[in-house]
Amino acid sequence: MEIRHSTEEDFQQIMKIYEYARHFMAEHGNPNQWGPTNWPPEELIHSDIAAGNSYVCTYEDKIVGTFFFNKGKDIEPTYDTIENGAWLDDSPYAVIHRLAGDGSVKGIGSFCIKWALSQCPHLRMDTHGDNIVMQNLLQKNGLTHCGTIYVEEDSYPRLAYEKVNTV
Repeated sequence: MEIRHSTEEDFQQIMKIYEYARHFMAEHGNPNQWGPTNWPPEELIHSDIAAGNSYVCTYEDKIVGTFFFNKGKDIEPTYDTIENGAWLDDSPYAVIHRLAGDGSVKGIGSFCIKWALSQCPHLRMDTHGDNIVMQNLLQKNGLTHCGTIYVEEDSYPRLAYEKVNTV
């Protein structure tokens, strides 16, 4: 598998992956994270591509996964306030959002997380409380549950995770 920046030519395949992910989440007990709002919206994906923060995971030249990735100091405003816990580290960090695969290849999520950690040794992610599949993926990849955050898109609390690799 390989990771590369998304291009506008990838847009339709990215949206197909998100459609698949919404159905997958609903079938696995998580209908509310992306389903009711048909998340993520097309405009957001176009914006992510233009900003250079949209990535695709390819396997044998086929796009099999996608995600948002960014890194820096205080890059995610929704992470400024964490309840029922605390972040492990206050240093600059990377964030992955909207991680999804098309179901055709096993291990996409772990591959993308490991790639992100190779770009920045400090990673934060969050997920819906009903998203047991993602919670298991995060824990399997060594991320620690740190508390609860809230996003602008809806009123559901999100479980916040973090991993800090020491160099």
